[in-house]
Amino acid sequence: MLKPEDNERLTRVGPGTPMGNLMRRYWIPALLAEEVPTPDCDPVKVRLLGEDLVAFRDTSGRVGLMDIWCPHRRANLWFGRNEENGLRCVFHGWKFDVNGRCVDMPNEPPTSNFKNKVRIRTYPTHEAGGVIWTYMGPPELMPEPPDYEWLRAPATHRYVSKTYEECNWLQAMEGGLDTSHSSFLHNNNLADRKALRTRATAPKLEVEKMPYGYRYFSIRDLGEDGNYVRAYQYVMPFQQMRGGMIDWVTGEVEKYPLIHGHLWVPIDDVTTWVYNWMYSSNPDQELPREHAIALETWFGRGPEDTLPGYRPRRNKHNDYLIDREMQRTKTFTGIVGVNTQDFALQETMEPIVDRSKERLGTADAAIIAARQLLLEALRDCEQGRTPRGVDPATHRNIRGCDWIIPKKESWEKIKEMMYALF
Repeated sequence: MLKPEDNERLTRVGPGTPMGNLMRRYWIPALLAEEVPTPDCDPVKVRLLGEDLVAFRDTSGRVGLMDIWCPHRRANLWFGRNEENGLRCVFHGWKFDVNGRCVDMPNEPPTSNFKNKVRIRTYPTHEAGGVIWTYMGPPELMPEPPDYEWLRAPATHRYVSKTYEECNWLQAMEGGLDTSHSSFLHNNNLADRKALRTRATAPKLEVEKMPYGYRYFSIRDLGEDGNYVRAYQYVMPFQQMRGGMIDWVTGEVEKYPLIHGHLWVPIDDVTTWVYNWMYSSNPDQELPREHAIALETWFGRGPEDTLPGYRPRRNKHNDYLIDREMQRTKTFTGIVGVNTQDFALQETMEPIVDRSKERLGTADAAIIAARQLLLEALRDCEQGRTPRGVDPATHRNIRGCDWIIPKKESWEKIKEMMYALF
């Protein structure tokens, strides 16, 4: 369990909060590239770490991310005109470029130089992997942009989406770091006793701290068949990478061996954007879009499962369309969609979980380690040191994996599979 004061430090993300200051030291996702698809397209509202912003792609294709409030009279710039390399406020015509400079002020006399004295707050952006990333921290401390393997994978090998989640970012992320729950929450075939995670419901966990966060191993004893080892990566401050080489249900090797994961990006203290990514780990094997969509549907976030604004159709306002007969006879939860099952538990705890009331066991080793690393990073940030994982060199060549290995086989095979090829 956590002390209440530590829980506050870890969960609050607004400007000036300890965790807010820490997260602003990293490049983080602001929106999907598909949300600003073409030059001079419609601007997009963005709420990130408790700040209200607006994003737009200018005539030259550059993406700007700025304060949503015009510095003149605080009008909402989302209503603005995206034109000729700038976003123009429709109240009095003031226009700003992607760097925050006021480039036109038509309601002032032509002889006035007032526009040269006005700037709007902007944040730098970086486009990679189908995502628009931003850095919101001190400019003098800005690191190089992220360079995860999934960002380097060609578009033909990669798929990315996002989902809106109604809870604090930390409990959403901790759900992803928790590996033992998959034997229960994600048991989608009660009749199948041969599924890997049904055969071994209490994995042994090993956690190893790394310069970017940690890597951890979930080891399930399959008896004479060997050990099912799933190797995850936790990348500071809120990303998880995991393997998908073994089909969860059949235990067979996937036709398209995937690496996949999530980033849990705080919108504010009580809502989260979950960025979901996957890519083929074989440079010679593309990821067909239809295969990616089929997986998205299985996770519960396919096109038919998603409402406008990336919101799940099955949500807490309709009890996730739980089917009690299905729960009695077919699946552990009666809820369709692996990620929908996650959301059902994470969103209905509390908007922010009171971790001082928890009772954690050995199966929670990865969650405990993540909290320790985050508290360490908070102290580093407050004392002027560089937090773990800020430097992209620390995470450039890592990936997750899973495999079944014979009892006597060396761990080196698994560790070798955790290094990038792209």
